Amino acid sequence: MAMTTVDQAYRIAEGTTRAEARNFYYGIRLLPREKRVALCAVYALARRIDDVADSRLAPETKLAELASISKSLENIDDSSDPVLLAVADAARRFPVPIATVGELIDGVRMDVDGVSYRTFDELVVYCRRVAGTIGRLCLSVFGPVGPATSRYADQLGIALQQTNILRDVREDLLNGRIYLPRDELERFGVRLGLDDTGALDDPDGRLAALLRFSADRAADWYSLGLRLIGHLDRRSAACCATMSAIYRHQLAVIKASPAIVYDRRISLSGRKKARLAAAALASSVTGLRQPLD
Repeated sequence: MAMTTVDQAYRIAEGTTRAEARNFYYGIRLLPREKRVALCAVYALARRIDDVADSRLAPETKLAELASISKSLENIDDSSDPVLLAVADAARRFPVPIATVGELIDGVRMDVDGVSYRTFDELVVYCRRVAGTIGRLCLSVFGPVGPATSRYADQLGIALQQTNILRDVREDLLNGRIYLPRDELERFGVRLGLDDTGALDDPDGRLAALLRFSADRAADWYSLGLRLIGHLDRRSAACCATMSAIYRHQLAVIKASPAIVYDRRISLSGRKKARLAAAALASSVTGLRQPLD
């Protein structure tokens, strides 16, 4: 069997990203090729890990699959797997922290184990593992990596994951997962369930109130994380701003009308995403770099 070349490995990773990560790819496509393919390699690996949790495999099989991926990272430079080959090459070109992928795997294990969250602080631990890690991995390609920029990238990832949680409340419930903290469900008097039509049941608007509260909090996390953009080069800033704008728009839609997620998973049209990407690119031209604090 012919060996996969690095270029072929990158093409495989980019194909996966284009097909599976429509929101993510709208930002990535704004990057120069070297950074674009490196981020696609990172995404393809993250997708492989996430797909384990979402598969129909038995929990013990999922944990074994995650352990196998974790083991494969120990000798990533010797791997012939196309995705790992691409990630290994990206890590030679950029300071990609392979150890951070282990944190992502830890977060996905929480899903497999069926962990629930008593408080928002506990939920933040999960968000940091499954999404703050992605922010920090992206930063390793964007540059520059430092204590402040790493903190901002982490916060931005946590904001994005909170948006995912609010967008996917019904879908997650159908899959036996509840991410909204138990103490907040109790405080707002919410008992998650479906009505006769299969939509989320909210007879007295209490769930809507909780989702609006949660959306306001997520917006605060965006304000923290978006400090990152001022430290990035123009095209990296445009990439980061585009991905953030798509998710922030979804968050704004949820806050304005929480019931929109009761019976569907909201998404943006390709035209809307393209407009957000164009606006992000235009704004990055005039953006000013900020001093690190």
